[in-house]
Amino acid sequence: MVNIQNYGIKKKRTLKVFINAAAQIIENKDIEAVTIRKVAEIAGYNSATIYNYFDNSNQLVSLAAIRFINTHYLKTLPDYISQANNCLDKFLLTWECFCEYCFKHPKLYYAVFTENIGEQPNNLFDNYYTLFPEEIKGYPQELTPMIKESNFDKRCQIAIQPCIEKGYFTKQEATQINEMIRLLYQGMLSLFINNRVNYSAEEATQKVMSHIRQIVNSIPSQ
Repeated sequence: MVNIQNYGIKKKRTLKVFINAAAQIIENKDIEAVTIRKVAEIAGYNSATIYNYFDNSNQLVSLAAIRFINTHYLKTLPDYISQANNCLDKFLLTWECFCEYCFKHPKLYYAVFTENIGEQPNNLFDNYYTLFPEEIKGYPQELTPMIKESNFDKRCQIAIQPCIEKGYFTKQEATQINEMIRLLYQGMLSLFINNRVNYSAEEATQKVMSHIRQIVNSIPSQ
């Protein structure tokens, strides 16, 4: 995916038109209804023009899906973690908030954090917030680095870093914890989205969080 921060004003405006069109389809129908042809019809461009900006439709869908993650997870997270007594509580509540909304809207979160978009999405969120900076304006500074990070592994590292600094985990332990949690989360999401488990969104969240707490509590140095 190109780095749109280097685009001129005209190209950025055109990109916003495409993303807004895709978001409109998601809101009115669902994420699976988004196609390049439908986006082109709503945006008033031909399909070939869209391919000048995106390598594939998944890249466009991923960017459009971020808007809904902002209205779910991003909007709720600061208040959600305000009940934390320490950085470990905050780490667990961050995951709980994420899972709660992920399993309510699994296809949106899959599109952003798991879907194959043709390459490593290292600038996905930077691209989005370059186009729509108002969606993160005034957001708590302590949470901004994690929210703007496109690499899921690095997002997890940022989330657990305060626990390392406060001595809850060593760096090696934190790396191990993050790997186990990511595999747990991705596994449940895959099973959930493909109807391989008969869980409600609430049940899926509860099961994942139960295992996350077990993983965290299994570290002997705490």
